[in-house]
Amino acid sequence: MFVAYIIRSQVDKSYYIGHSSDIHKRLEYHNLGLSKYTSKKIPWELVYIEIFQNKKEANHRELFLKKQRNRSFYTRLISTDSNQIHLIEREEF
Repeated sequence: MFVAYIIRSQVDKSYYIGHSSDIHKRLEYHNLGLSKYTSKKIPWELVYIEIFQNKKEANHRELFLKKQRNRSFYTRLISTDSNQIHLIEREEF
C-alpha cells in the first residue's frame, strides 16, 4: 500500500507534498529534520492523504498535486478530506 500525502508546517503553514509506503515513518522522518527541504520548518502535521495500491499511482498523484502550485486548491482539497485523516491516523498500515 502506498500513499500520496500533504503535510503542513506548523511554523509558517507551508505545504510539502510527497508519497510513501509508510506514512507514519515518513512523517517522523520529516519531523526529525532528516529531510533537507522540510528540516527548517519543523514541526509538520499530516493534513491530507490518499491511498493507492502501487507506487506508480501514488507517484503520479504526487506529481499532479505538485503541478497545481495553488494554495487555494490545496486548502479546498484538505478541507473536504479532513474527516478522513482522523480515521486513517487511527489505523495501522
